[in-house]
Amino acid sequence: MTVFLTTERLVLRRFTGADVDHLVELDGDPEVMRYLTGGRPTPREVVERELLPLYFAHYRRYGDLGWWAAEERAGGAFLGWFEFRPTDPQDRGEVELGYRLRRPAWGKGYATEGARALIHRGFTELGVRRVVAYTMAVNDGSRRVMEKAGLSYVRTFHEEYPEPVPGTELGEVEYALEAPDRRPGEES
Repeated sequence: MTVFLTTERLVLRRFTGADVDHLVELDGDPEVMRYLTGGRPTPREVVERELLPLYFAHYRRYGDLGWWAAEERAGGAFLGWFEFRPTDPQDRGEVELGYRLRRPAWGKGYATEGARALIHRGFTELGVRRVVAYTMAVNDGSRRVMEKAGLSYVRTFHEEYPEPVPGTELGEVEYALEAPDRRPGEES
């Protein structure tokens, strides 16, 4: 197991081929997928043939930026994942923050804890200058996490979706956080 980051209650590690069942279960929960697919599950073959290969490709290309399996530090229960990956393949300076957690992990502060830890590491160790995050305007829970993690509302925008889900008519929102200015050698 390749651990990327630990917090007080979380371990963020690289995904492996053994995580197929975890991802199928996570994406099989209609409430977890509500603001993504309208509750439709991600088929197992998509997890096996598209998602995990995408995650592995990011590890090969970026090493320390990508998707991370989230587990409870005490006990090792799979909680979901965090995304912290470049928005532009040629520039590691701006990364997208994302998260998807199992319903039993909701409301316990895990998303905020993981997001804050990723942002801190990004700004202090990984050369990240800006963190962005996106969600549907109606996804109040995700927006609260973004705000608690220090991101601020930037804009509301509308996208065309082949299969819109309820709430898309109100748009998507962007949140962002810029790295604090530091002088060379200065600790954060």
